[in-house]
Amino acid sequence: MRSPDELGQAWQDGVLESIIDLVRAPDGDFASIGKLLNAVREPHGMQKVVEFLSSTPQGKQAFEKRPRLGDVNLQKLYCLPTNTLGYAYAKHMLENSLKPLQTGQVENDYQFLGAHITETHDIWHIVTGCDINLLGELQLEAFYVAQLYATRFWLALLAKNLLKAVVYDIEVSTQYMEAIATGWLMAKQAKPLFGTEWNQLWEKPLEKVRTSLNIVLS
Repeated sequence: MRSPDELGQAWQDGVLESIIDLVRAPDGDFASIGKLLNAVREPHGMQKVVEFLSSTPQGKQAFEKRPRLGDVNLQKLYCLPTNTLGYAYAKHMLENSLKPLQTGQVENDYQFLGAHITETHDIWHIVTGCDINLLGELQLEAFYVAQLYATRFWLALLAKNLLKAVVYDIEVSTQYMEAIATGWLMAKQAKPLFGTEWNQLWEKPLEKVRTSLNIVLS
């Protein structure tokens, strides 16, 4: 992964500006998050992530097959037994007025990486037991950093929240660090989630899914 010096002063300034804007923005500001993603994205770093994920058989197969989540019928999944992954996912989405995130066609490994993470984000919430509040998102972000490689984007999201605590509310720092530590340790213990074909597991009991992935909730 290239150093900041190799990427240039303009790149550094753009990243710092996007992080500062995100610190100042309300939590959940997707426009600012998108700006950060565009600012830190660079091909050499992305290739490092692809290489890291391809080092496991599951990750290698995922990049070869590029499986997509496909159309998700939440009402149909909601009719599954209440102990299943599909039911838990549908319940989570419906109760929080969320819709499955979808992306366009993918033509290379970088696009597949982004599409796969986008489509499966809420499934990772369910499987890891991370809430969708700020502490839950912090926990899942740390999980991503540990499992997907320490990309600048995920580290920047974590750093943003720590900076918010420094500037706006230092009293939350302990909670933030506990959430980050919990997500990091859970991810290190768990098997790789990237490349899992979740749409083949909808009818499987959620606890069995977690056990198969060695995920132990705190």
